[in-house]
Amino acid sequence: MRFGLFGSAQASTASLGPETGQGFRDYLDTCVEAEALGFHSSFLVEHHFTGWQQVSATLMLQACLAMRTTTLRLGTAVIVLPWHNPVLLAEQAATLDLVSNGRLDLGIGKGYRHNEFHGFAIPQDEAEARFEECVELMTRAWVSKERFSHRGRFWRFDDIVVEPPPFQRPHPPLWVAAASEPSIRRAAARGFNLILDQYASPEALGERIALYRAGLAVPDGFHPMRVAVARQLYIAKDRADAEAALERQAQWTQRTVAVSRSPDGAGGSHVLSYAGTAGATEAHALYGTPDEICRKLEALRAAGVEYILLTAQGGADQLRRFAREIMPAFSGA
Repeated sequence: MRFGLFGSAQASTASLGPETGQGFRDYLDTCVEAEALGFHSSFLVEHHFTGWQQVSATLMLQACLAMRTTTLRLGTAVIVLPWHNPVLLAEQAATLDLVSNGRLDLGIGKGYRHNEFHGFAIPQDEAEARFEECVELMTRAWVSKERFSHRGRFWRFDDIVVEPPPFQRPHPPLWVAAASEPSIRRAAARGFNLILDQYASPEALGERIALYRAGLAVPDGFHPMRVAVARQLYIAKDRADAEAALERQAQWTQRTVAVSRSPDGAGGSHVLSYAGTAGATEAHALYGTPDEICRKLEALRAAGVEYILLTAQGGADQLRRFAREIMPAFSGA
């Protein structure tokens, strides 16, 4: 099994305001240490307008990380395409891929938070169409060596050639988050890599991996590293410590639920399908003692999961404990 990081960063810290940017520097320091500890990747979110000082310039922060690491894969989870000019985004992604020597894993998505669509003044029912047009333009920009023009519903470009080309050919791997059967089938048919959610049970994950594998256009194109599963992590002293951490996590999840749900209650993130049941968003988190977490990892491995992206409550200290006490039994290191 391989392990990466999944999550966000904040410009502020507990003691320093966002104007210091110390939280972003702490994120970079943590990822540099994670590489030394043997972690494979760091996937970083994109969010706007929360008031939480979350990462909004994801590729810029990952470019900073590229300059301080040599092997760590640099992921986005995810860049929300409806917010972006597709040609500018293609140029920025290709630049990051070049300066990192081909370490970019470009996670892309349609967006789900109502407050973000509202803030950008973009109708949420346009998300899928904007996503599709953006994917078409970006992939054309990366592979075309000739000038081209584009006339679409949302974007128009005249006689352009997009520079620079990416390091990875034909372009960086594209990752999408998916949970439903139709979305997993679409991802497989288009050759996208897959990020599965942090709330699903091992049994559900096994079914989704099988569905993805069966749907690939190239039957022998499956590799376990094409599917990443997100999981929350907290290595506890005992059961009481784990329960307290789960309660903190539940409170943070409710904050996400609040900005995801539209005023009419329709649409939104897959988290909403779990949020209505008490404890459902924490039921399969990797919270517990090392032995308890090892048993949960065994269940994930038995379901076919070989690549896990961890969100650690407690930061670098938790990652050090995981690398020392848990990861060697699963990574072969």
